[in-house]
Amino acid sequence: MARLQEQYRSEIVPRLAEQLGRQNVLSLPRLEKIVVSMGLGNAMQDRKLLEENMQHMANFTGQKAQVTRARKSIAGFKLREGMEIGCRVTLRGKRMFEFFDRLVSIALPRVRDFRGLNPKAFDGHGNYNMGLTEQTVFPEINPDRVKVIHGMNITFVTTAKTNEEGLVLLKEFGMPFRTE
Repeated sequence: MARLQEQYRSEIVPRLAEQLGRQNVLSLPRLEKIVVSMGLGNAMQDRKLLEENMQHMANFTGQKAQVTRARKSIAGFKLREGMEIGCRVTLRGKRMFEFFDRLVSIALPRVRDFRGLNPKAFDGHGNYNMGLTEQTVFPEINPDRVKVIHGMNITFVTTAKTNEEGLVLLKEFGMPFRTE
């Protein structure tokens, strides 16, 4: 079992029950999945760029990346329906907790000028979105071997009904939110 998953069951669940005033453990918010996605607009011209970034994503998430394709054609971007334009990984279970632990304890402190995450980046249903400007903050990626630096979007999908419940859950997990 992942370290963070064990911590969730033994320490975080009782604190959440106390903070939210609920006795039923199943009614407490929990983390369902983490989706990591990269949009690679330059991948239309260079297939190797897509493959390289898919390999990087597989290295730092521990799971093979899935290719994302364009849903519709946009002439202004020279984009055709079905073209490969990015990649994503959906993490659940043990891999999700291991990635979350590495993100909070190793990757985020390595971000330049990091002052904390924006606590207002919730979607209204308790899910949190954040972006990283480069993939080299993960120690699994060798910065010397990266040809083009790309950013990524990370979405934390929770069972929380409100943004406040989601914020309490992610704070308990140790997310470094900035204080106003």
